[in-house]
Amino acid sequence: MPKLLFMVGSLRAASASRAMAKSMAERLENDAEVSFAEIGSLPHYNADTLDDPHVIALIAAIGAADGVVFVTPEYNYSIPGVLKNAIDWASRPAYNSVFLSKPCFAISVSGGALGGVRAQSHLKYMLNGMLALVFPSLEVVVPFANDKTSNGRITDEAVLTFGAARLAEFVAFLRRQAS
Repeated sequence: MPKLLFMVGSLRAASASRAMAKSMAERLENDAEVSFAEIGSLPHYNADTLDDPHVIALIAAIGAADGVVFVTPEYNYSIPGVLKNAIDWASRPAYNSVFLSKPCFAISVSGGALGGVRAQSHLKYMLNGMLALVFPSLEVVVPFANDKTSNGRITDEAVLTFGAARLAEFVAFLRRQAS
């Protein structure tokens, strides 16, 4: 069973991004082993820091995963600083990091009409720059996400069905890669 690491770009417990990640993880429970990266405890990126246990744990979690699923909100037309910080930590050493050829999948969530497409575009650009393997797929975006969230989950069945189908394609790809 493929191992997926979800990396959520929002620290807020009741965020729509976290709701989408949990909803997608639940849909995958029979098809993949899912875990969540905790990025809120990472220090600000500083190349002088070499032995922070939170950084070491994040890099190990990414390395152990068969694929990484990013679920990000859009902040000021891009990804949140906390997610960028996590990516910066894991992107070292340049062009030979844990992200080298790591299959990645992006989902974006927004309270606005565009569903975070600009954040998703920026995220994919960064992942490509680290030589990660960004899974080619129809984009999973969740517009007006705050209106589609209840009790820590996304409630819009069309969004859930579409997102789950795209993630099922990603999981099938990971299975093919493993064989």
